[in-house]
Amino acid sequence: MQAKPLPLAAFAVASLLPLPLLALGLAFGGAWLWTAFLYMAVLTVLLDQIIPLTAGAPDRSEFPAADILLVSVGLGALAVLPVAVWAIAGDSGLGPGERVLAFFAVGFWLGQVGHPAAHELIHRPRRELFRLGAAVYVAILFGQHASAHRLVHDRHVGSAEDPNSARAGEGFYRFALRAWRGSFVQGLQAETALRDRGRPLGPHPYAFYLAGGLAALALGAAIAGIPGLMVWAGLGLHAQSQILLSDYVQHYGLTRARQPDGRLEPVDLRHSWNTAHWFSSAMMLNAPRHSDHHAHPSRPFPALRLPAQAEAPRLPWPLPLACALALSPRLWRRAIRPHLARWQGTAAAQDTAP
Repeated sequence: MQAKPLPLAAFAVASLLPLPLLALGLAFGGAWLWTAFLYMAVLTVLLDQIIPLTAGAPDRSEFPAADILLVSVGLGALAVLPVAVWAIAGDSGLGPGERVLAFFAVGFWLGQVGHPAAHELIHRPRRELFRLGAAVYVAILFGQHASAHRLVHDRHVGSAEDPNSARAGEGFYRFALRAWRGSFVQGLQAETALRDRGRPLGPHPYAFYLAGGLAALALGAAIAGIPGLMVWAGLGLHAQSQILLSDYVQHYGLTRARQPDGRLEPVDLRHSWNTAHWFSSAMMLNAPRHSDHHAHPSRPFPALRLPAQAEAPRLPWPLPLACALALSPRLWRRAIRPHLARWQGTAAAQDTAP
């Protein structure tokens, strides 16, 4: 059966439907909260298994409407955070179990939908779209990602110079600490270097990232005191962990070679892992088609292509499920080893961990 492109409506429904479910759940709890949580945690994987994959749409198709969807998700992320903080830490009337459920349901949506939208927005040339994407990252206390992703990761992906490319055999938790610290420092260095060259770029963005993050925590405290501040920080860390999991899985063990002149070989389709599962691709705005994004960073998400299995690495699991596997380093290494061996050779796929 030949794959067909997803219409933009499929992206809109898959990514935005959890928002009203979350809103109803935060207001009334009970079945609404369970529906939102199960949508993010279970339904995605089930639908991925029973409906065939899809192709990319032609370049530039539905581009204006795609930006409207990105803006909708971005604004939704900024709106749901304070409401969630009130519901989880404030006098909302939710029971203890419902508050835990709300925390994970909102965190999953921020990491699996809010992040892909913000990622798309920071690649847009229009300044207002970039600023919205950066604001989403600032709200989850991860503003440096708006700089480090574009100036470090996209340039050095698959090399030792990129803190967000996981090495073969490296466990997720060790990677996460290295990637968070490395992307903060290298993003700061890259932005400072641009200003040192005399380009009139305005205020340093890290001032905005840090001030915005403090303002977000202050808003959490204003909503529900110290518990509100802690819940806002917790939701930010929850979303950040999913971003780092995606980076870990999508580049695990794939490296770029050095050319005779010492430069890295050009980024190729084989330097990113992809998944072919339709519903998670719709919900995550085609983020699982990662090879084509690195090959064409400005290509709008409805047009991202899924490379043939002979052209680019492909995971057998939906991206959310692959990220869940990565939480167990031993299980992940055992599961990924044969797939990595096909792309880097058996020796590169081995690791020294017990």
